[in-house]
Amino acid sequence: MSQMEHWLLDGHVQKLVVVVSGIDSGETLERWQFNVSVGNDERLTKSLGNENIATVGNVSTARQNASQKKSMKEIHNEIQAIIRQITASVTFLPLLNEPCSFDLLVYTDKDAVVTQKWEDSDPRYILNSQEVKLRSFTTTVHKIDSMVAYKEADEWEL
Repeated sequence: MSQMEHWLLDGHVQKLVVVVSGIDSGETLERWQFNVSVGNDERLTKSLGNENIATVGNVSTARQNASQKKSMKEIHNEIQAIIRQITASVTFLPLLNEPCSFDLLVYTDKDAVVTQKWEDSDPRYILNSQEVKLRSFTTTVHKIDSMVAYKEADEWEL
């Protein structure tokens, strides 16, 4: 987690994905995706294909500019709202009927230093998934857009 903290603070993270997989089946059952953008200032980001990647040099400037616009209480309220929405997702997500494990996938830009503790992975997409966009929230540095993809219960062998 300390490595991910460094990547986030340095503006290297594009997206975080939590993958929930069935231990017995090995199938990806849920895929929670959090897209990360750095700063509100357009000068801080550059477009590379369809991904926005933050330039590392001006991250502290983004922190200073953004911190003047949003209080810690506002940030906490937005984070609490997304946590409530994630918790409420139990109403539409299918029940997981097997023991599960989870993996954390971190999408970084090419400049990020990746230690040997991390390994490459496939994106673990779910074929024919249902997707639900969740709330977005912003901190003094980052904007987070989130969504969950899940395998419909009809397709599972019950």
